[in-house]
Amino acid sequence: MNKYLTEIRWGIIFTAVMLLWMWGEQLAGLHGRLIAQHATYTNLFAIPAILIYVLALRQKKQRDYKGNMDWKQGMRAGLLITLVVVLLSPPAQWLTHKVITPEYFLNVQAYAVSQNIMTAEQAAEYFSLGNYILQSMIGAAIMGILTSVIVAFFLRTKSQAAG
Repeated sequence: MNKYLTEIRWGIIFTAVMLLWMWGEQLAGLHGRLIAQHATYTNLFAIPAILIYVLALRQKKQRDYKGNMDWKQGMRAGLLITLVVVLLSPPAQWLTHKVITPEYFLNVQAYAVSQNIMTAEQAAEYFSLGNYILQSMIGAAIMGILTSVIVAFFLRTKSQAAG
């Protein structure tokens, strides 16, 4: 268990930063009066998300691999962080939509209907806690894997790149 503490810690940090981001979006009005801009600005979370993986894998390389980490070791660490984030996604979504911004689903449903993007029934089904939990788990897995592949490549020890 101790050999995975770095990955567990960074998975928890990732989830905490995501919750703070959601709170920031809510405070900025992106879950209410500025809901039309939400889809654009929420994508900016990719910046801190990637930064967290870079910091995590750099720490793993220095602390656990004594500065000598190959791509496979970096990938394994990134995938373990991803697993932690995926497992924490359901409670994070619950906190987001029940505590941080309980009005989000009603607001986004109303917006989708008013813009003729969806019917009321479609919006209620799509913008729901169950659907967002599923989407967050799948999205965390896909983006975590892609980020791990790329970050592990750039942080690998160069002398091992050929081997």
